[in-house]
Amino acid sequence: MVRPIIEVVRHGTSHHFRRHLWSRKVIMIKLVYCITKKAGLTDEEFFRYWKDIHGPIGARIPQLRRLVQSHRLIVPGDKHVPDYDGMAELWFDDVEALLAARQSPEWKASTENEANFVDHRKVAYFVSEEQIVLDRMEQNS
Repeated sequence: MVRPIIEVVRHGTSHHFRRHLWSRKVIMIKLVYCITKKAGLTDEEFFRYWKDIHGPIGARIPQLRRLVQSHRLIVPGDKHVPDYDGMAELWFDDVEALLAARQSPEWKASTENEANFVDHRKVAYFVSEEQIVLDRMEQNS
């Protein structure tokens, strides 16, 4: 399948998307959203709510191809406390699909539900395109 690559160009505070080049690779984009739990929640409450309540709400977003939650682990010997409690990855076919999804009632419901468990003063997000450097996932052991 031939798909255009979309270049994101920032002008001041707005973003414009420009098609350029042509590629035979199937390129998906993902929105990466780093989150911190709301004050007063235990880790157990936060992770359970995110997975069991919020996850199904987010999974209904139209044009979403994949939704991954990465829950923070505390590893013995780590010298620093992680800045975030988790990371969500929302996968879309392209920027247009992401922009359309953002206009949906399902996106609005998901965003509004975040107030129940996310500290919005401590979040980060970006839209990305993966550049795979190493992939041993298909190798047999």
